[in-house]
Amino acid sequence: MKVLLCQDVENLGWFGDIVDVKQGYARNYLIPQRIGVVPSEAKIKSMAEEKARRASQRQAAAERLQQVAAAVDGAEAVIAAKVNEQGHLFGSVSEKDIAANLIEQGFEVTEKTVQLAEHIKELGEYTIELKFAADITAGVKVTVVAEGQEVEITDESAEPTTE
Repeated sequence: MKVLLCQDVENLGWFGDIVDVKQGYARNYLIPQRIGVVPSEAKIKSMAEEKARRASQRQAAAERLQQVAAAVDGAEAVIAAKVNEQGHLFGSVSEKDIAANLIEQGFEVTEKTVQLAEHIKELGEYTIELKFAADITAGVKVTVVAEGQEVEITDESAEPTTE
């Protein structure tokens, strides 16, 4: 069944798009919730201007995300954590910790952009992906060190040394 979307729906389409969905989904959810309507020429024409405006807003937002991703790509986050003698962390380093460290450095990231398969539970260096949108990603190096241990970075391209 064809439905004209009256608002953006994740993984389905944008405002003003005509999408093909199952009849039950359209009749039981999209149309009663006023998320979509049965398309007609008059409705399509009335939404055309708003659709163009929203498309330009999405384009501007995507360009902004590209700039943010380019700025943070290759950055390094050094996180100090309590460890035992074997180098295992008491607790773990999560998305929240990494995002907080990057925000402290002045990058515009959120906890949701940090993609970890599982929390970090040992000392070491990790490469983490930041996902700003479906096609906009950046890589960040995360170094987890023992609390009280100093990390020196002598050169931008040099590896951190611990003392």
